[in-house]
Amino acid sequence: AKKMHGKKGRDAIIKIPPGTTIYDKSGNVHCDLLTPGEEIVIARGGRGGKGNVHFASSRHQVPETATDGKPGEIKRITFELKSIADVGIVGYPNAGKSTFLHAISSATPKIANYPFTTLSPNLGVVEFDDYSRLIFADIPGVIKGASHGKGLGFEFLRHIERTNLLLFILDITSKTIEHDYIALMHELTTYSATFSKYPRIIAINKIDLTEGALRKPIFGEVTFPISALKGTGIKPLLEKIQSMLTNTGGTNGKQKRTT
Repeated sequence: AKKMHGKKGRDAIIKIPPGTTIYDKSGNVHCDLLTPGEEIVIARGGRGGKGNVHFASSRHQVPETATDGKPGEIKRITFELKSIADVGIVGYPNAGKSTFLHAISSATPKIANYPFTTLSPNLGVVEFDDYSRLIFADIPGVIKGASHGKGLGFEFLRHIERTNLLLFILDITSKTIEHDYIALMHELTTYSATFSKYPRIIAINKIDLTEGALRKPIFGEVTFPISALKGTGIKPLLEKIQSMLTNTGGTNGKQKRTT
């Protein structure tokens, strides 16, 4: 008689970081959340039942009929975080990626003289003279077979998909430096053919351990000799990266590459 109803259920909100991909139980992408504040409804709550007042009529004013509520949706989903960055730093273990990130930003990645000091992507923010900013991601070291899950495998390759530019850091003391670059590109393109379309720059690190700068670019790619430890050659490298991202629509162009 009072037409009362039960309290409406509250939304169950799960907060996740930008860059999270949500998959359904079949492994298909349900949605890709990139922007802070973006929301998506994954499972809807059930509809409430109808009380007897809904069945009242002029002939049947006190019905004893009612309907039960319907259950809400039940889904099994998987969250996968892919770090969002403008530049993905790629290279073999001990090539100097973490040292480079520490040199250009206030990031404090673990630095040591043994493989796999980086076990998860480290992000560093670089601010330029025009107050624009770029986010660099130090991706854990690639090894042969990473595209098939070997080593850290998929744990790091998925993060590179969110970047706009690939920065390869190679060790100038390596006797197979050109082969190192070929092997790195092979692992990336085996994992995803789209990596072959990403703009890329090569930095030849540890020139402080040699007598001179690099003789020639590797395979015609944009190549910069640097010393991440001493800071040599870093400024022109960063200026080139900023220029390339501005022209190709990186953070300065207010666009992000999505996959």
